Amino acid sequence: MNNYSNDKMKVRSENELYDLAELFKVFGDSTRIRILSALYDGECCVQEIADELQMTPSAVSHQLKILKQAKLVGNRREGKQIFYFLLDEHVRTIIAVGLEHLRE
Repeated sequence: MNNYSNDKMKVRSENELYDLAELFKVFGDSTRIRILSALYDGECCVQEIADELQMTPSAVSHQLKILKQAKLVGNRREGKQIFYFLLDEHVRTIIAVGLEHLRE
């Protein structure tokens, strides 16, 4: 399988299966996918995301909280402004591989 050895792909416990299912549930919401897509090319503040997605800042903040709890996004504070970003390359890879799969 692509870049993964068989050892890496082995699921070691029921807890890992549960955690993996929970992670994919987070990806199962189109609003959260839209937010991740908005962050794909760089960090944004809540208002920028809300404007881009035509959502309220409150709705965006709610979804960002879920994405942050799932360790998919991080944030940094600059004065009173908070900027959000994809937490690491794994998140980008998951999105890219999902899109690649859909386009095949």
